[in-house]
Amino acid sequence: MSLSFRIVALAASGICLALALLWMLFPQFILWLWRIDSPEPAVLLARRSAALFLGVGAMLFLARNAESSPTRHAIAVGFSITCIMLAALGVYEFAAAHAGVGIWLAVVVELALAIVFLSVRHEDRLSRNS
Repeated sequence: MSLSFRIVALAASGICLALALLWMLFPQFILWLWRIDSPEPAVLLARRSAALFLGVGAMLFLARNAESSPTRHAIAVGFSITCIMLAALGVYEFAAAHAGVGIWLAVVVELALAIVFLSVRHEDRLSRNS
């Protein structure tokens, strides 16, 4: 059973909204989970990243009903690239001992999101070719 773009976009927008709220209201919690000190510059950057998560979440929510198109393809690929890069950075930061084991929760979620968005994109291509 394959997931529809609608379901994947809704789930990802919910995750982005949750992250936006966490980063905005409780940045120290995620920094604690990742075992990163939370001096004021880290908190400032965390709150600024909340705006990015909110914007991406809104984009995904508003695009949830989009038909298969080059625009929907671009959203799926762009979000997948973002998630893969975030996961790679998480692995690097853990390996460099800049982040603790809690970073793996983010890495797993990011890889899962990349995989489902790429699978939806692949389903689009298969349906266009048949």
